[in-house]
Amino acid sequence: MSSTLNNVIEINYNDTDVYYQRGTVRAENKDYKGAISDYTKVLEMNPMDADVYYDRGFAKVGMKDYKGAIADYTKATEIDPMDAMAFFNRGMARFELQDYLGAIADFTKVLDIDPDYKGVYGFRGISKSNIEDYNGSIADLTKAVDIDPKYTLGYLYRGIAKIGIKDNTGAMADINLAIEINPKFIAGYFSRGLLKIEMGHKESGYSDLKKAKELGNMDIYEGIKENFN
Repeated sequence: MSSTLNNVIEINYNDTDVYYQRGTVRAENKDYKGAISDYTKVLEMNPMDADVYYDRGFAKVGMKDYKGAIADYTKATEIDPMDAMAFFNRGMARFELQDYLGAIADFTKVLDIDPDYKGVYGFRGISKSNIEDYNGSIADLTKAVDIDPKYTLGYLYRGIAKIGIKDNTGAMADINLAIEINPKFIAGYFSRGLLKIEMGHKESGYSDLKKAKELGNMDIYEGIKENFN
């Protein structure tokens, strides 16, 4: 497919559709650098195509160029202010850069456009937890688990938010639910272990931490640990 598109481009190097198609093929094959090159070529010929800015932003996320992705998603939303996906993906890129206020603003805009947009309450709730807006986080994550009762991260982070408001009993109930849904949920055992230790149940807490270690690498959950200090 890609070689055929290359031949077409050689014949007609001003055909934006062919560059776009090749960029899409390259992105699907995780050749993000090549995809970005093709999308950039399309935008040189048609600088007002919101979809291409969106797709180039997505490719930049694939390369972990979150700032570049934000710039492209911003351009997409300027051209099409009702593009909920562009706002959501810009929010996710900001989330990756730990710009939680910016992420919350984008996720809120998504809900203004499409109140039923899947996944937005969860990520907005987690973002609020990360800026210590625990009550706001609990409200969003409650909405998220109402929509998807199997959303383990929703229960986990709602539990963490409840720790923030000193509701350890409620936190334990939520983290228990997360583990009940997914018995191999490393972050659940890790968080529950820390909470049990904090509540004075050291033996049981260390047992949960041991279980988390058996299931996988706990180092990635150091950010969760900060909520217990």
